[in-house]
Amino acid sequence: MTNPKERAKKASQEIAEVTRKSVEEMKGQGQKPAKEVEEPVRPLDEVLGQAEKAYAAYMDAQRQVAEAYRMNERQIAKAYRRAEQQAENACDENIREALRIRDEAIVQALKARDEAITQAEKDYRKAKEQAEKACGGKIEEAWRKRQETVEQAWQIRDETIEQAWGIYAKLSR
Repeated sequence: MTNPKERAKKASQEIAEVTRKSVEEMKGQGQKPAKEVEEPVRPLDEVLGQAEKAYAAYMDAQRQVAEAYRMNERQIAKAYRRAEQQAENACDENIREALRIRDEAIVQALKARDEAITQAEKDYRKAKEQAEKACGGKIEEAWRKRQETVEQAWQIRDETIEQAWGIYAKLSR
């Protein structure tokens, strides 16, 4: 495929050649041309130049739009990572709180054990069991909340990216 400028130049040269031949034929037949044929003005070159500039601007704009969508995708991913980190921090805090509560319950049970060995053993087992159950429940709740938050963040991320690319696909048609 040839360059548009080369095609325009070749077409212009062909027109000039045909025009020169016509003038020579008219001279050969004894006719005088109205005025000497000059090199034709090249508006086709100008139009082709403008078309090339417009196409280059279009391609640049399309590249900029694609870059904007990629930037948007990076920002969405960054927001997801931030939400995931927040969920993990909340989970860690809940686990620390559950462990702290468990530790406090164990300490209380040990004090009760010192007061009355028989009664304290019974109270100790009961308190320890309750503390473990509470801790397990809190840990399960923390993990469940973390998982829900991560799933929601993924869903929002996926929907946002899908919407953004859908808009991009419509715009780039």
